[in-house]
Amino acid sequence: MIVTTGQLFKHAYGKYAVGAYNINNAEQAMGLFKGCIASQAPFIIQISKGARKYTDKRMLEAIIRAAGEIFPDAIYAVHLDHGDEATCYDCIDSGFFSSVMIDASHEPYEQNIAITKRVTDRAHAKGISVEAELGMLGGVEEDIKVEEGNACLTDPAQAEDFVKKSGCDSLACAIGTSHGAFKFKGRQSLHFEVLEKIKARLPNFPLVMHGSSSVPQDEVARINAAGGKIAGSMGVDVNEYLPAAKLGVTKINIDTDGRLVWTRVHREFFRDHPGDFDFRPPGKIFIDEYAKFIASRNVLLGSANQLADVRKSLGK
Repeated sequence: MIVTTGQLFKHAYGKYAVGAYNINNAEQAMGLFKGCIASQAPFIIQISKGARKYTDKRMLEAIIRAAGEIFPDAIYAVHLDHGDEATCYDCIDSGFFSSVMIDASHEPYEQNIAITKRVTDRAHAKGISVEAELGMLGGVEEDIKVEEGNACLTDPAQAEDFVKKSGCDSLACAIGTSHGAFKFKGRQSLHFEVLEKIKARLPNFPLVMHGSSSVPQDEVARINAAGGKIAGSMGVDVNEYLPAAKLGVTKINIDTDGRLVWTRVHREFFRDHPGDFDFRPPGKIFIDEYAKFIASRNVLLGSANQLADVRKSLGK
């Protein structure tokens, strides 16, 4: 059942975070649904601009519709990740998305507000939730690259003003994470002091954490042992997910980790079966491995075993 992120956030706020997982193909969709049903967790399917272009936006939407029929007990939002204004309007008008993210964080502050306000007005007219972003994360996300020197933390006072003027339903904050597999150098923690200040100014308002993959070191080691060359990668400490949720983070984005699982499964399979060329056997392995990974992350997010209570809160 497709719901809005706003409906999920209302139940999650202050208790747990909803996992927001990017998908690009049928194998990821199947693994995601299987993992969330196994862990009895609500979730958010994230579709990026790149994912919509990978095959065709209609193909990915059809895959998700089919997964919804295969797993009728699932409760989830379908969310556009890092959309520009034109892509947001396309998704709003599609009748398929229940949530969109407008990312104008790279624009001057007043321009960010104006763009977000336009998208919010159009989305709300159709009952669709809107996520916006304030502050800039470092790293690479699709076609957006922010150098480390230009990344900046979200200003709490500005966050309060931005939400009031833009009317957005949730806000992605820059609190020290970054996109991609190379997030941190050494041991680095989230800026909880920034979260605390934002929460004080925006009580009961849903916050979002981007660039939140943990980049599991065992996955990286196995990829490298099977011929990969991923070095110096570091991610978010998974033990910081729930403390962030207690401070109002209701949505945590996880994309890179899923790509690492995919890479590990396929590198190891074809290393161990050099004469094989059928992509279905490793595809099936990936579905099961990704499902296990998703279920494990839902436990860490606190969203596992929340499905029945979410359904009850929705009156379903």
